[in-house]
Amino acid sequence: MIVLAGADLVLPDRVVPAGSLVIDAGRILAIESRSIDGPAGATRLDLAGHVIVPGFVDVHVHGLEGIDVLDGAAAIAGVAARLPKYGVTAFCPTSVACGPAALATMLIAVGAARRSPAARSARVLPAHLESNFINPEWSGAQPRRCLRRPPQKAEGRRQKAQGDAEAEFAGDEILAAIAAARESVGIITLAPELPGGMDLVRDFIAAGHRVSIGHTGATYDEARAAIAAGVGHATHLFNRMTPMASRAPGVVGAVLESDAVAAELICDGFHVHPALMATAIRAKGTRRIMAITDATAGAGLAVGTRARLGGQTIVVTGRTAELEDGTVAGSVLTMDAAFRTLVDRLGLPLVEAARMCATTPAAELGLADRGALASGLAADLVVFGPGLRVRQTYIDGVAALEH
Repeated sequence: MIVLAGADLVLPDRVVPAGSLVIDAGRILAIESRSIDGPAGATRLDLAGHVIVPGFVDVHVHGLEGIDVLDGAAAIAGVAARLPKYGVTAFCPTSVACGPAALATMLIAVGAARRSPAARSARVLPAHLESNFINPEWSGAQPRRCLRRPPQKAEGRRQKAQGDAEAEFAGDEILAAIAAARESVGIITLAPELPGGMDLVRDFIAAGHRVSIGHTGATYDEARAAIAAGVGHATHLFNRMTPMASRAPGVVGAVLESDAVAAELICDGFHVHPALMATAIRAKGTRRIMAITDATAGAGLAVGTRARLGGQTIVVTGRTAELEDGTVAGSVLTMDAAFRTLVDRLGLPLVEAARMCATTPAAELGLADRGALASGLAADLVVFGPGLRVRQTYIDGVAALEH
């Protein structure tokens, strides 16, 4: 039994100043409104002057500290081991568009990590696929040679690329790789306006996946039709989707108005201007927006360092990651920095920031036993010291990080 005593506790509806958390058998046993010693034999940690929030859940992570999730069989475990230092207790490994062999390797690794979780590592959740079925005109840093139209029966394998051995595969081969690893695939990002896109939306939803609209040139009406068909997620709101204008609300407008859609928001203050971040939060509320990093292998590395994103070289800059031609390619953001952005730059209360970084993503992914500080829930939590810097991260009540 562990007692974390004297810290400010960020609960789902309020902050308890100088309270205590009692943890036993990996669960939160009790929440006290004062600093206590705890039962006889308990290990007591004095955390006066600290802040405790629920462990962060990042639904969009491509890599970290030089490792890309598509780097091979050991990549998922490598990223999972490094995430607790940034307060992350669970994450969705996120692919860019790739070939079926690379996708299969990643999904096998996701399944292995889920069956046999590593000690002191962030929990691996089903993967998020920024799929091959996105709009080439809105692809950003996605490898265009790997993009495909949703397979249609009359076309079959004629969708194979020519002249690029690495990209010579058909869209139905991607679908086969997904079908072979259903339990390892959670979120699938696609562009519903592509020919056959709506059929793919319905097929993925019927198979139990969470379908996200993203990297899309859909009109407002097309986006609304996709939402009506069951799309309940939006990939990095504002980025690589049709914007909102006075007479053309676009995908952004459709997502902002719909309570059926939970939207990701890259919270680095660069990908989305803080004023637009605040506007989106006011429009949808923190129960319908998830803070994400969209972190690449460049996250946690020094400016100027080169890393990989799905086999492409990226360069770490002072604000983000870029392809060598200057195209923005994901981010170098970490979740602790996202939390600080919400609190320090946007002025969000701790409760609201914790909801965006932990509670809402956990709820959207069906993690009913975690994502908040409450009696009976799993003891996934982050201890912040001065300046909201991570001091400790606990996963199922076990310290995964201690500074």
